[in-house]
Amino acid sequence: MESKILDGRKLADRIEKDLIEELKTFPQTDSTAPGLATILVGENPASKIYVNIKRKACERVGIHSKIINLPETIQETDLLSKIRELNNDSSIHGILVQLPLPSHINLNNIFSAIDPRKDVDCFHPQNFGNLLIGKEDLVPCTPKGIITLLEHYQIPISGQDVVIVNHSTLVGKPLALLMLNRDATVSVAHIKTRDLKKFTEMADILIVGVGKPQLITREMIKEGVVIIDVGINRVAGKIVGDVDFNGVLDKVKAITPVPGGVGPMTVASLLQNTIYTYKQLIM
Repeated sequence: MESKILDGRKLADRIEKDLIEELKTFPQTDSTAPGLATILVGENPASKIYVNIKRKACERVGIHSKIINLPETIQETDLLSKIRELNNDSSIHGILVQLPLPSHINLNNIFSAIDPRKDVDCFHPQNFGNLLIGKEDLVPCTPKGIITLLEHYQIPISGQDVVIVNHSTLVGKPLALLMLNRDATVSVAHIKTRDLKKFTEMADILIVGVGKPQLITREMIKEGVVIIDVGINRVAGKIVGDVDFNGVLDKVKAITPVPGGVGPMTVASLLQNTIYTYKQLIM
């Protein structure tokens, strides 16, 4: 079977070009330019890389990017105060808090403090709850990017057996809702799932994101599966996913590469969400 590479980087580039053209139709003044604020707490090297990638993407399309660096020792009350300040800043239309946060900070308190109208990560309870009723005005960036990728490549979702190996608030849970909204039959596996192979080998669409290289091997999938690899791992100086890419390539119908698959789509989705929140607040 000839497999198809789901090129997230190529599609993300197209989305950026579309956003550039859309932004040309907006008022062209500094005071009304879309603004995205990113809060970075601590010195996590990976977080710094991700924030820089997002900053560069914003610059490419014409979104003003404001990065707020805060010490790892910051108290939760002070972080909440900074969020309230950004909520009231008319030049900021999107707010995200880069994860992970230090263990002494309660994530739910932070997510709930962000103005839901500026919640580009879609972690506020109001926005997350909207997914339950099929309202997808704002969608978490990685799940949104995955759905966009599947739809772009015309991969059917309705009626398919979808298996998600991730049950996080960032990926697994919202993605399960998005799949259910599209009439898929969804199974969600996680670290305590017994006999993972029993689930993965029945998947028509398999989404994996646990941070364990070589987790999914050829023997664990059926012929013609579509695989979305969300995993990011550094092995021998290279970035790889959670799937044995070379081992499964001739067995799958389609698969995302790592890097170059889900990652660029996550960033593109963040840009789309920022433009959406901007339009809701300004236009």
